[in-house]
Amino acid sequence: MKANKTLIVCFSTHHGNTRKVVDALAAEHEEITVVDIRDADQVNPSDYSLIGLASGIYYGHFGKPLISWAETLPAGSPVFTLYTYGAKRDGYVNDINEVLRKRNCRIAGSFGCPGYDTFGPFRLIGGIAKGHPTPTDIRQASSFYEHLKKQERIN
Repeated sequence: MKANKTLIVCFSTHHGNTRKVVDALAAEHEEITVVDIRDADQVNPSDYSLIGLASGIYYGHFGKPLISWAETLPAGSPVFTLYTYGAKRDGYVNDINEVLRKRNCRIAGSFGCPGYDTFGPFRLIGGIAKGHPTPTDIRQASSFYEHLKKQERIN
């Protein structure tokens, strides 16, 4: 039987923006277990009521290691995505959602917020989205998760 808990698998490099958001959620919600993608093969996603896939955005996409891990999720799993980005645009979740649909996973929702970005040409101007994620970004992520908890009936 599944525990009434949430697993968040996180891929966060560069400035660790996504990990900051995920760690703040876990500190506020005791039912969340956070696992770095490098250790994800040590957990059984079937043991969780809700699975989060958290990543920074790399060249417009979720991190490849996280996408590969998502390809192993049990069919029918309820999954949400969480991500940080330097520049806001649509379509960041398209690839990961396609993987989830192929696995017949139920996409419970998605949350994205800015994250400090100095990759490539942004380094030349000192980066973009400086100071992000902010406390407001983290409060919004928490509100998003609270909504998911109610939707998924997680205590």
